[in-house]
Amino acid sequence: MSIQKRKKEHVELSINRDVNYQKTTGFDELDFVHNALPEINSTEVRLSASLFERDFSFPLFISSMTGGYSEAGAVNTIIAEFCENNNLPFGVGSQRVMLEDPAEEESFSVVRSYAPTAFIAANIGGAQLIDGLSDEKIRRMIESIDANAVIVHLNPLQELVQQEGDRNFKGVEKGIENLANKVECPIIVKETGAGISKSVAERLLGIGVTVIDVAGAGGTSWSKVENLRSNQTDPLHEFDEWGIPTVDCINQIIPLKSKKTFELIASGGIRSSFDIVKAIALGADFTATAQPVIKAIMDGGYKKLDDLFGIWQKQARYILTLLGCSSFDDLNSNHLYRK
Repeated sequence: MSIQKRKKEHVELSINRDVNYQKTTGFDELDFVHNALPEINSTEVRLSASLFERDFSFPLFISSMTGGYSEAGAVNTIIAEFCENNNLPFGVGSQRVMLEDPAEEESFSVVRSYAPTAFIAANIGGAQLIDGLSDEKIRRMIESIDANAVIVHLNPLQELVQQEGDRNFKGVEKGIENLANKVECPIIVKETGAGISKSVAERLLGIGVTVIDVAGAGGTSWSKVENLRSNQTDPLHEFDEWGIPTVDCINQIIPLKSKKTFELIASGGIRSSFDIVKAIALGADFTATAQPVIKAIMDGGYKKLDDLFGIWQKQARYILTLLGCSSFDDLNSNHLYRK
């Protein structure tokens, strides 16, 4: 099966089928400490947040998911225009397909024309860095979208369950280190839904990675997605619940902040501003999501996405008010308790 068809199936299954983990992110086990005397004017609550030493309107990164097939250009266009208008960062889907087939470059490059000033991240899989990525391919990957950062996604679970997936992951760590030494922009390393542990985070920070996106379990199970694909002849459902819940990832990695300087993005099952505020209260610097954004676009285009974002902004403003916080910077773990 072609990479293009595979990417299309991934998106369609992730929004149309039940592919969520049964295990939860862990956010449902936490609740907020209500402040009955907040002394806050809700209209003055600031929703902005910073990442990469840059201010954004809201602590939400639109995660990488689309690119590399014909319909992806239209979706990426909407995401690009939306992020440009709302000052939000976003990442394109894996650019492997355009590095192998230059005809697919347009489904990625279109984003910069619609988002001339937005923060956009390029994206490549860790397995594609084994033995190094050529300077020419690195240049194409970055210059095609005038990227502000490069995402390296780690997905060994998905690859193993995927019928035509990679089976060799020996050399990925060295590949990331080589990439970090070659590019001037920040390197973000993210999982795709099975989580990053403390020990893996320590290894990544030791080779030059400056931003970690945990992408923990509790949202989309990519094992489930792969098991539902049309060409799957050997389903491996035993792995559908494999992964570290998002909250556990955050709690494991946060103590490393006392030893290393880095930024932490919480993703994996972020489905509302309740999740966003809880993640930042636990210590994350920013959050990220993909599935709700893609689903909104598929259901109703730009307007539906804009409506969703408006709801999340309103939720966040009210939550911060009820916690007595004037901004996300005021949050800490004391604003939460375990049920």
